[in-house]
Amino acid sequence: MLTIHGYHGSPENATYRELDKTCVNITAPSIDFDSESPEAVLNRLRYYMTANDIDVIVGTSLGGFYASVLSAEFNKPVILVNPCLMPFLHLPRLGYKGDITSYISMFGTLENLKNENICCIVGDADNVIDTHDLTERMCKNERFRRVPGGKHSAASLPLNEYFDEVLPYCNKLYYEELDRRYGHMWAKE
Repeated sequence: MLTIHGYHGSPENATYRELDKTCVNITAPSIDFDSESPEAVLNRLRYYMTANDIDVIVGTSLGGFYASVLSAEFNKPVILVNPCLMPFLHLPRLGYKGDITSYISMFGTLENLKNENICCIVGDADNVIDTHDLTERMCKNERFRRVPGGKHSAASLPLNEYFDEVLPYCNKLYYEELDRRYGHMWAKE
């Protein structure tokens, strides 16, 4: 599993801490979004995807944007926590001084995001991301949750219950993909 933190966030954020209770193998890189270009960040995350044979991607806030792009590119299940799917709008408000045009072109990748790969939870009182109506339109399915009173901090969301619900679904998708690729040869007898 690859977890991607948000802008000025920590790899061991609330999302990571909750996943760490049940998941064995988590790759959680530290990313300085101010000092690396969006392309460099994405290339590094692509490297982690292939080097670590990632089966599920989890992204919080800005990390949710990158997780969505990776899901679209690699056709992997993605769990989004208060995702910032329009960083070209939000980052300048948060003091980001880098070039946002790369984010605009990356946003186009999201048209390839498969609805069946998406699990998404948002707080309806998010004090940082104000585009969750768009997020809901892009990610709406039976695994989409809007939490009344939930803030931007993932600690304000019922992540334990949500992960208990969606992780089995993500694992099911992963094993179905293995079946498609290899048949049952991959399973231990």
